[in-house]
Amino acid sequence: MKLVAAAKVRKAQDAVLATRPFSETLQSVFGGLVQRMDAGAIADVPMLSQREVKKVMLVVITGDRGLCGGYNSFIIKKAEARYAELKEQGIEANFILIGKKAMNYFTRRGYEIALKMECSQNPTAEQAIEISDTIIDAYINDEIDASELIYTKFKSLIASFPSVRTMVPFSALDITTQGDEIFQLTTKDGDFDVERTELEAAEPQEFPNDMIFEQEPVQIVQACLPLYLNGQILRMLLESVASELAARMQSMQSASDNAGELAGKLSQEYNRARQAAVTQEILEIVSGAQALE
Repeated sequence: MKLVAAAKVRKAQDAVLATRPFSETLQSVFGGLVQRMDAGAIADVPMLSQREVKKVMLVVITGDRGLCGGYNSFIIKKAEARYAELKEQGIEANFILIGKKAMNYFTRRGYEIALKMECSQNPTAEQAIEISDTIIDAYINDEIDASELIYTKFKSLIASFPSVRTMVPFSALDITTQGDEIFQLTTKDGDFDVERTELEAAEPQEFPNDMIFEQEPVQIVQACLPLYLNGQILRMLLESVASELAARMQSMQSASDNAGELAGKLSQEYNRARQAAVTQEILEIVSGAQALE
């Protein structure tokens, strides 16, 4: 199971790398468009405008299966803590649940749920689009005022931690200046290891001053934002899957080590019992021989 999980981590790694060209190009074009717009025009874009938060949609990503240590329980605890924190501030919240573990937990406890879906080992763009469409529709229709994604950030094969990230509304500054980070599964001294590489933000696309846009830059930005959200959600899904698989690798390694240790202890106890039985038989034979004398 450890080796199978390692192979799937490599697939998740390749999928993240495959999304880089699109996300870099989108970030570059968005940066160039923002430079052509004034502050008033940016504020008119609904998904870039800040407003008073009265209700938040929490997107929670867990796995479908267990045997992965505390991966699922950590995320569920993080989501419950965030929900309680919002309630204390007088802010309503509902959920988008991804993964059977989250679905079962929150459904049984009667939380308000906007969308539920299973979390496959190979997240697809279709899944990301369904999630982002739900978020955007709710935000545009004033059903929610913000959306946060709770997922497991993949740090290494032995370290992953729950993270909360605001998805909507966007910040134009964050989109244009935020760098990226990719991971690669390698081997070191005969063991699996992870190399992380930090990438700088893509340079804004330079548009000639005399370029005539067929549509206004504001309209193009509004069309780019859903694509950006789709890409970010797909990236978070892939990173969560990688974290789950890494947790499963570690869990299976711990299980193997514990089983080996238990087998050693049982063998030692067996040998002691056998030696005690042999010693007892020898004592009985010697005592019998002495009695005959």
